[in-house]
Amino acid sequence: MSVRTAFAGMRRVAEVVFRAGCPDCRARFELGAGALRLAIGATSKTTFYSFVCPECGASVRKPAGERIVELLTGGGVRTLRLHSTL
Repeated sequence: MSVRTAFAGMRRVAEVVFRAGCPDCRARFELGAGALRLAIGATSKTTFYSFVCPECGASVRKPAGERIVELLTGGGVRTLRLHSTL
């Protein structure tokens, strides 16, 4: 079976949404992949995701472990790979 045949009836793919929370205003909400950014560093301490809280406008940055990285990349979140200058 070709890819064309497998997806022939498919019209549109639903956007993936992620649940998030703001540590500043404590709001809980859902964000689309376009509202999140993922930065992958050399270590777990330099790997994080970020977004702007839709309620209070605060810039939020949270650590991202392996599972979070997997979910975000699989959901289409834009990824930036951080490189060491050493």
